[in-house]
Amino acid sequence: MNLETLCMAAGIFCPPEQKDFPVAGIYTDSRDVKPNGLFICISGLHRNGHDFIAQAAEQGAKWVLCQAGESYPILPGIVYLEAENTRRATSVIFDAFYGFPSRRLRFIGVTGTNGKTTVTHLLRSILESAMFRCGLIGTVGCESAGRPLPNTMRDSTANMTTPDPPELYRMLSEMVRDGVEYVLMEVTSHALALGKLEPIRFDAAIFTNLTPDHLDFHKTMEAYARAKGELFEKSAVCIINVDSPWSDYMIERSHGRVVTCSQKGSRSDYHVENITPTDRDGVSFRLVSDRFRLQLRCGIPGAFSVMNAMQAAVCAKEIGIGADALRDGLSAAAGVKGRMERLKFGLGADLSVILDYAHTPDALEKLLRTARDLCTDRQHTVLVFGCGGDRDQTKRPLMGAVAERYADRVIVTSDNSRSEDPVEIIRAILSGMRDPQKVTVIVQRAEAIRRAILDAEPGDIVLLAGKGHEEYEITKDGKFPFSERKIAAEAMQERLRGGNI
Repeated sequence: MNLETLCMAAGIFCPPEQKDFPVAGIYTDSRDVKPNGLFICISGLHRNGHDFIAQAAEQGAKWVLCQAGESYPILPGIVYLEAENTRRATSVIFDAFYGFPSRRLRFIGVTGTNGKTTVTHLLRSILESAMFRCGLIGTVGCESAGRPLPNTMRDSTANMTTPDPPELYRMLSEMVRDGVEYVLMEVTSHALALGKLEPIRFDAAIFTNLTPDHLDFHKTMEAYARAKGELFEKSAVCIINVDSPWSDYMIERSHGRVVTCSQKGSRSDYHVENITPTDRDGVSFRLVSDRFRLQLRCGIPGAFSVMNAMQAAVCAKEIGIGADALRDGLSAAAGVKGRMERLKFGLGADLSVILDYAHTPDALEKLLRTARDLCTDRQHTVLVFGCGGDRDQTKRPLMGAVAERYADRVIVTSDNSRSEDPVEIIRAILSGMRDPQKVTVIVQRAEAIRRAILDAEPGDIVLLAGKGHEEYEITKDGKFPFSERKIAAEAMQERLRGGNI
């Protein structure tokens, strides 16, 4: 692709004598630059790309895109371009480089602190029931018409819900080749604040909720909400959960048609009636509007799953999907990996083990309240959890308080401590707890899981919270394989052999 096409897409001045030159590649990491490539300088959270222009030039960069107002060295043989915001320009340039996939797909975005993964998976099931080919971008992974899309980012410790532009627009171009019609995307506040989705316009967007999280990045809830709200300026239909205190703000930010949902009976376009647990693996409810009533069943247990299922169904209906696909798609939806996922151990198992990604106070409370609803009078909930390192520290004592309030027994352990000392993270969690009789500290997570399963009483529900779908652990020494499923299965085998005695 020639330089002029890329510059025109991003609104960047292209020197006339350069416009017909083909660009061999686009790079945001100077280590990856190849000859006749365009190097984009991004002022990152930890490094400034303008400091690496010389390295990019040594590796063969022909063009360098800089941000207006930044200082940078002028080197011979380099053609300098300039943008007001190189982050947002990066997204548009990669979209253009890959043939403008943003213009050839239909997008549905889901944003909120919790629920994004579940809603996108439920939506996919509904749309596939209506015979649409779907792509998926999210925390659990990215797929194109059922085919996994590998993430080739250099940083092996990165776990981005919304991939960076070099990956994202490559994936979208593969979806175009695979005949995908709808892309269901978990949209994070980081992705919006950092301009990753600049060229994308959404057919529909869903707001699930907003509770404290990522304040290490956003600093305030207002800034967090401001980033989330950008999605609703880019969407034709805006599905808003009015049970959230932040719903009015999201409605104000919406430029498209607003459709409201409530599980609590608040005045809204859609609400639910007759919420009924069907068994330990599902819940049924009636979806109601002024002109519409439909009985639905979702295969994910817990009252918290009703809002997720309702918003998926409402979104599908509002873009023209029929009632049969709503009903069939929701009822057929398999549980999402690492989201209220009950592990299978065979008929000999005398207790339940549930994996969940809950890593905020709100998500942890919903998980524990759901587990309590599943318990009989003689059953107990045993919670294993920790908090991530190098992330929002304000939620640590809050999660400790939630764990103590709603779980019968708590084991506090490590969870992706990254560069921090896991003992210090645990100390912060314990500062929010007041009942030492209820709490055990086991720093090593594998041992914490083992002890939880071995020491539980028959019939108890053991909850492994925080990692969900993740199959790794990140410490100051790097990223290592870590499968809670495998650890739990081994502990259950030990229990059945008498290891709990």
